[in-house]
Amino acid sequence: MLKWLTIVLIALLVLLQYRLWFGEGGLRELGQIRARADALEAENRPLRARNQRLAAEVMDLKTGLDAIEERGRSDIGMVREDEQFFWVPGVATEEARP
Repeated sequence: MLKWLTIVLIALLVLLQYRLWFGEGGLRELGQIRARADALEAENRPLRARNQRLAAEVMDLKTGLDAIEERGRSDIGMVREDEQFFWVPGVATEEARP
């Protein structure tokens, strides 16, 4: 009787260990999920940095006029009223250079 009880308990232990290591939700699947999470984290890191830069730029545009003036100068070539604009033909600007 004790011999059969020992065999049944060992069989249950082996079955439970198999489910732990190889079954659904086991350690193998946990390793795969962690690897996927690490890959997604690495993919998201540059996107988070870009979002932080954009958020800082939005805050600067909302609060300061300097950022708006810089944007106008660089994007559409605006000039203030107290400045003089000189156009020199044949000189390439920074945007036109390759």
